[in-house]
Amino acid sequence: MPDLPDFLDPHAWMNHVFSAQAAQTGGVARRRVRDVERIVGRELFRQELRRRGFRAIENNGHFVIFCNRAPLYRLE
Repeated sequence: MPDLPDFLDPHAWMNHVFSAQAAQTGGVARRRVRDVERIVGRELFRQELRRRGFRAIENNGHFVIFCNRAPLYRLE
């Protein structure tokens, strides 16, 4: 992984994402796929989602993160 500024430390970045109000209140957050891949990598991101019981979907270059354990239903 390339050298990143301290504020882009993978664990600090994830703590920032998951301490946002949306995450704290069971809402929805969105992050760019390229940022996740560059800063933390997909596998570490998936592990953190799994640890928290959250889920995410990928669409059009973004991850949409559901910061709760409620069921997901796909609507057309």
